[in-house]
Amino acid sequence: MTAYLLERALLPSGVADDVLVTVDAGVFTSVQESPDIRGNWRLSGVATPDNRGNPRISGETCSVPGLTIPGLANCHSHAFHRALRGRTQRERGTFWTWREQMYAVAARLTPDTYFELALATYREMVATGITSVGEFHYLHHQPDGQPYDDPNVLGRALIEAAKLAGLRITLLDTCYLAAGIGQPPEGVQRRFDDGSGDAWAARVQGLTEQPHARIGSAIHSVRAVPRDAIATVAAQRGPLHVHLSEQRAENDQCLAAYGLTPTELLEAEGALGERTSVVHATHLTDTDIATLGAARAFACFCPTTERDLGDGVGPSRRLHEAGSRLTLGSDSHAVIDLFEEMRAVELDERLATEQRGHWSARELLQAATTTGQASLGWPDAGSIAVGQRADLVTLDTSSLRTAGTGRDENTAVFAAAAGDITQVVVDGRVVLRQGDGEQIGRQLDAAIGKVWA
Repeated sequence: MTAYLLERALLPSGVADDVLVTVDAGVFTSVQESPDIRGNWRLSGVATPDNRGNPRISGETCSVPGLTIPGLANCHSHAFHRALRGRTQRERGTFWTWREQMYAVAARLTPDTYFELALATYREMVATGITSVGEFHYLHHQPDGQPYDDPNVLGRALIEAAKLAGLRITLLDTCYLAAGIGQPPEGVQRRFDDGSGDAWAARVQGLTEQPHARIGSAIHSVRAVPRDAIATVAAQRGPLHVHLSEQRAENDQCLAAYGLTPTELLEAEGALGERTSVVHATHLTDTDIATLGAARAFACFCPTTERDLGDGVGPSRRLHEAGSRLTLGSDSHAVIDLFEEMRAVELDERLATEQRGHWSARELLQAATTTGQASLGWPDAGSIAVGQRADLVTLDTSSLRTAGTGRDENTAVFAAAAGDITQVVVDGRVVLRQGDGEQIGRQLDAAIGKVWA
């Protein structure tokens, strides 16, 4: 059993001072606000932080200065896109020209280089307070489209990378069968294609869950999955994710082919429900919004990617008011910082409506923690409460960004950045300490260098 005395912590009831939590087998076994330390717990050995700012551990106790929040859930990730950061900004381009650059990276990857890149990327996520990731995984086969001897070798590489990085993963194995509606896969897309929905489902059956790994499913998009295969993917157990209406061209193609919007097509094929996460949901009709709300679907917004690609601003608040549940993702990893994603949801709404105050800090933190964790199949994570997984993310409240901001939930959402994190605990285990970032940066540099070599 381990005890943490948190200087300040975000609990379900709000921010509290001097919170004593105990952890056993990776789960919170007690949470006490302003405890009588002498009477309730023996912490005589707890000391002040060391000269690097790290909490100092004495025996099985740990004093943690700063503001501690629950672990964050990154609900939409393409790990290999991390190799694109800083390399796609040299020309004006479009979403579609960016996609060609992304395909160039996908064509280069081997099981070994993908593992190394994913491990470094997941370590960066841990350094930014992410304790669970939803990996939207569609890179399945060899460059010529032939399966590897182990047809799930790339998926297993991602699962192992997450384990070594210290975070939980929900592998959202993605069905991707077409270059566009009615168009066969071409070029590097052959690496994504299983040939049919049934063949995709048969391959996915070879994946098994682990203590740190859940297996879910994904429909890449209505462009990449023919209508007759959508129900096959939707029939699988576990979380179900899908790119939805990210680009107006997708809507136009779907209307031309089926006479339905992408949302209407998913509903018609039984792919909308409480376990469904629609990613981006940018260009929606009023009927689409009502349909997604009635289904209680999660709506995963990825503002740093959506603005990087010029996608547009989705109707986050209207979806929420209709009944959808907001979650967040870093998607292409142009930035990995869920604090930035949280505040961007509110700030984008301000730009679109010319009004302030659409989302409170508490609501945005809920999206990034409890709601996000639930959407990935981890409903026992995302809250500092008895019985929940022991995830703790601690922020420095005296940095250049956070000093004087109140040390509360507004500090986390509207002031802090990933660089303010001093410690991360996942399932009761310390996986990041202040000062680890330099080594992670070197690992990223080496892994990305191999991809481009």
